[in-house]
Amino acid sequence: MRAKTILTVLFLISLAVAVVVILRAMPTQGDANANTPKNEILVATVPLAAGTLLRAQDVTWQVVPRPVDPGEIVRPSEGARQTKPEIDEETRAVVYGAAMRPAHDTAAGEPIRRGSIVRPGDRDFLQVVLTPGARAISIPVITGGASTGLLFPGDRVDVILTQNFKGESTTITRRSVSETVVENLRVLAIDALDVKSGGSFGRTVTLEVTPEQAEKVNVATELGKLSLTLRSVSGPDGLVATSTAGPGRATGVKPTWAGDVSPALGGAMPEKAIIVQQPPVDVVRGSKREAVKTE
Repeated sequence: MRAKTILTVLFLISLAVAVVVILRAMPTQGDANANTPKNEILVATVPLAAGTLLRAQDVTWQVVPRPVDPGEIVRPSEGARQTKPEIDEETRAVVYGAAMRPAHDTAAGEPIRRGSIVRPGDRDFLQVVLTPGARAISIPVITGGASTGLLFPGDRVDVILTQNFKGESTTITRRSVSETVVENLRVLAIDALDVKSGGSFGRTVTLEVTPEQAEKVNVATELGKLSLTLRSVSGPDGLVATSTAGPGRATGVKPTWAGDVSPALGGAMPEKAIIVQQPPVDVVRGSKREAVKTE
């Protein structure tokens, strides 16, 4: 009986010691988890297929409770962001306008790795980003106005040509005209040397075109000034917007003349004096007959 009591006491003591050890270990485990570094890396917000041009809405920061793998894009530390707030966006902007390489399809939530993208200016950029049978053409566009700061790689645009005609025989209402020459072109690069800024796009824009569209754009650059208008991503039915014009055909958008914009131009020219020509008067002097013009 006494031995049984001793064993019971020893069991209770052992149980108490085990509880104390577990309780002491739990805070240590919590501290260890708290001290584990949590990095933030750049990941895809949507599935990204090969050739996709990355935009700001396609990527985001995501916390990963593990060491960062080589090639992943890491968010600057909180201290660095407080010292230089713009560094956060500058780090994200490394991928803006870049294209996903072949065989590097990325699912939503997966990391964006430096080796899986190709940037404008890289030797193989156009080979990766162009669709089969397409061409790339760089055109000068006017700065300022609606074109400035609105466009990013991956957007869809129309090309508008504006011409001015000179000459005394040209009616004032027909001296300027604007017309859409090509529709629904994909923007590949915007002034490749300044893609990071995302601001007003300098002097040239690289577009994806068919061979026929390339010819039309080349002629348009010789005729007048070119500007770009941004298209909606989807049409009225929710589908991807497509061009209504085939290669070499009219776009279906009527040209806009100066007189269409400002009807007041019709009254800007002074009225010409109306000259009424009087019939000649016959004057008879003896046997001679002369025709005299009257003023």
